[in-house]
Amino acid sequence: MWTAVYVIEGKGNAAELEKKLKTEGFLIKVKPFAKEGEEMLYEILAPEFEAEEVQTVLIDLGYM
Repeated sequence: MWTAVYVIEGKGNAAELEKKLKTEGFLIKVKPFAKEGEEMLYEILAPEFEAEEVQTVLIDLGYM
């Protein structure tokens, strides 16, 4: 099962974060979530069994 681990604004930002997390060895999906003003919000999804590790990496990368 896929779990949302982060929400980020902008397609470019989402693609950049996806690349960083995949470089760390995680399975990642990006899915449009909602529109906020002119920008789209994207969910960063990871398998449930990796979600906690992904969040730790997000903290290390300065996203959280």
